[in-house]
Amino acid sequence: MTRWTALPKHIALSAFGFIMIYPVLWLFFGSFKKNDEIFGNASLLPSTLHWSNYYDGWFAINELPFHIFFGNSFLLSIAILLGSLFSCSLAAYGFARINFPLKGVWFAVLMVTIMFPKQIIIIPQFLMFAELDWLNSYLPMIVPAWLGEFNGAFFIFLLIQFIRGIPLELDEAAVVDGAGKVRFFLLIMLPLLKPALFTISIFAFMWSWDDFLSHLLYINSVELYPVTLALNMFLDNTGKTNWGAMFSVSFLSIVPLLLIFFFAQKHFVEGISTTGLKG
Repeated sequence: MTRWTALPKHIALSAFGFIMIYPVLWLFFGSFKKNDEIFGNASLLPSTLHWSNYYDGWFAINELPFHIFFGNSFLLSIAILLGSLFSCSLAAYGFARINFPLKGVWFAVLMVTIMFPKQIIIIPQFLMFAELDWLNSYLPMIVPAWLGEFNGAFFIFLLIQFIRGIPLELDEAAVVDGAGKVRFFLLIMLPLLKPALFTISIFAFMWSWDDFLSHLLYINSVELYPVTLALNMFLDNTGKTNWGAMFSVSFLSIVPLLLIFFFAQKHFVEGISTTGLKG
């Protein structure tokens, strides 16, 4: 009886899951279609498989195959990921475990920054990076991440909630054993933060990989383009866009995100579910 009563819930969840994944399926099957079939046929499945779309898409940009843009995206995303882990874990440990003057005020300022959209600081940041001669490089995106600017308030808050669930007795035992704050942070706190750090790593990588606005503002040379900007080059104002080739590379661009999420799903769920729990 219980199995039958749960059947409607499973059907509803399956239908909702199909609706959520349908755009990805449409993109995948569209990568095997010709232009006229993509928008002229309501069928999800292609009539014939045009594998040439993947070759045409990979080598669509003259003398710059797409593995160059994928390499740029990986380089940029990993640098931002490491910077976010470094800066946010240090800041979170300081707020959660160290007393310093005006701690409450600075924490309130940190929380307020979560409510401000990133767009309000675009102009002053651009002018500052122009004065530093950092334009047309990855520095305007990597350096702020190492200083906690790349969604740092959200990551710091997530880590603070996780650290508050770690018993204070560990700190006291470390002091008795003669371990300083730096040693305690590196040898004891960081291993305990692994679930939360995995969660932050997934968020940081996905958000930096999908970022378009920052890349568009600061990068001008085509050879430095990440995948997001390279995909934008497929659009043709004359209406001659090769949609099949564009869909093929677009689908390949989300494959790393899908693989990272599925392989790290256990750590992601663990980090979310245990954040804020008292130990």
